Amino acid sequence: MFKVTVLYGHPADPAAFESYYANTHLPIAARIKGVSRFELTRFTAAPDGSRPAFHRMAEFVFSSEAQMNETMGSAAAQAAVADLSNFATGGVTVLIGEVSG
Repeated sequence: MFKVTVLYGHPADPAAFESYYANTHLPIAARIKGVSRFELTRFTAAPDGSRPAFHRMAEFVFSSEAQMNETMGSAAAQAAVADLSNFATGGVTVLIGEVSG
């Protein structure tokens, strides 16, 4: 399995981020087909109780590297990627990895 992880930095306006994320971005991302599983996380604290390194994380799991490449190359996935600049004022880090274990 392969995973695409999207880490969102802390936005300039968290309330505006959350509103846009829930009401605009997630409906765009929901059109992406070919994802085996996904999880959305809003971080609340670092292990020591301090501010977490990131605001949110989205994880998309795919059955194979080929499926990931096909899905991420789709028009729906490209629309979701293009939308990031509309609300992710804290920056975005994208990681791709192979799931083991």
